[in-house]
Parts: sequence; C-alpha cells; structure tokens
Amino acid sequence: MTEHLHKNFEGGVLTLRLTRPEKKNALTRAMYDGLAQGLHVAATHDETRVVIIAGGADFTAGNDLADFAAVEADKPRPGAAFEFLEQIRAFPKPVVAAVRGVAVGIGTTMLLHCDAVVVAKQARLQMPFSRLALVPEGGSSLLLAQRVGTALANWWLMSGEAFSGEEAMRAGLALRAVEDAQVEAEAVAIAGQLAGLPPGALAETKRLLRAPMREALEAVMAEERVAFSQQLRSPEAQAVFAAFLARKK
Repeated sequence: MTEHLHKNFEGGVLTLRLTRPEKKNALTRAMYDGLAQGLHVAATHDETRVVIIAGGADFTAGNDLADFAAVEADKPRPGAAFEFLEQIRAFPKPVVAAVRGVAVGIGTTMLLHCDAVVVAKQARLQMPFSRLALVPEGGSSLLLAQRVGTALANWWLMSGEAFSGEEAMRAGLALRAVEDAQVEAEAVAIAGQLAGLPPGALAETKRLLRAPMREALEAVMAEERVAFSQQLRSPEAQAVFAAFLARKK
C-alpha cells in the first residue's frame, strides 16, 4: 500500500499494519491515505468480513509533528487525517484494534470508532491536544464522555494526561487488556470470531448500534475539523511545534 503501511488478508480478515517503527509509527499523509483507501476498498469487498488495525511495538505516536509545523497560515489544512477519520466513522464492517506501546492523539481517538479494542496492559494512551495548543478531533469531544464518563473524558482531553491500557479497559475504552505479547493473538482471535458470523446481520447490527448518534457525530466531527484547522494555524500552536522541533534538533 505505502512504504509505512502494509496489508495482509487471511480468512476474511484484512490487517492494516503501520510500519514506521523508527518514528513509533507517527502518521504521515501517505499513511493516512493508505488507511483511508484500505477501508474504502474493504467496505465493498465481499470477502472482507473484518478489519484489524495494528502497529508493532507501538500502535502510533499520532500525527507526525513535522507535518503540523509545515502548515502555512494562508493555505487550507490538508485533510488526510480527517478523511481517514470519516472513513473509519462510516465503515460498515467490524474493526478491531491491536494496541501496543504508545497510542497518542489520533492513535487513541480512532479507537472510539473501533468495535473491539485489545490493548496491552502497560500501553500508554494519550490525547495531548491541549498541550499542543490544539483541540480534540475524531468525534472525541462527543464520544469519549459517552464511553468513559464525563469526569474522565474532561480530564483526559483537557489535561492531556497519559493513561495505561489497563486504565483504558477499566474505563470502557478497550474491550480487553492483556500482556503485550498476547495483544496480536487476542485481536486475531476476536476478528476470526466476528468473521465467522453472518456478515449481513453483523453489518446491520453495527448500523443499528451507531444510528442514534449518527447525525450528532457527523455534526460534531465537522465542527471539530474547523476548530482544529483554525487552531493548527494559530501562533500558539506554531510556537509549540517550533519548540518541539528545536528540541529534537
């Protein structure tokens, strides 16, 4: 698919694997495009019953900050990340996430659109938007509170504080928290179980589960996209990115 995104299809299960380990799978535009394309094709491919999104030692460190720093104030924000989020929001088949290592920013918010999340107990999840002078995305300003409760959602989104995979499971963000070495096998087992069920009934069940929130979620994601794009070009956000890149150098 791309240099840093590989796919594998077996037994009705499509695995989309992030493969940029030297950057903890930080997401580039090409990787977002590959994920979106993979979901777009799988949505209408009859033999694909379930999709797994996985990384390696790390799930993803989130968006590559060099891309954020390169945004020019007089140009619109490239929409690769938002297009991927739209694809996963509307994807009609089950999605399973296998989370190890770090899951930062969109690496955590995308989990809100997955149907089963398997996380390593010691994984480190974080939505550090406020620390980057940004705002929530992926519908997280609506979905997170529904999933984990208002108190935790407020704190995780406003403070940007990290939390463990075990905490994510206890809060309801993940289905299962297992040892790091067991994450992949557990995700494959769950995907295989779902792939063996009648696909029409499974898709209709997912549609019904999502239907009550569909219009509200679409509206929230559209509003988040505007706010995120505006904040991304703000002086305070660009100052944060410049300071980060200076430290790296």
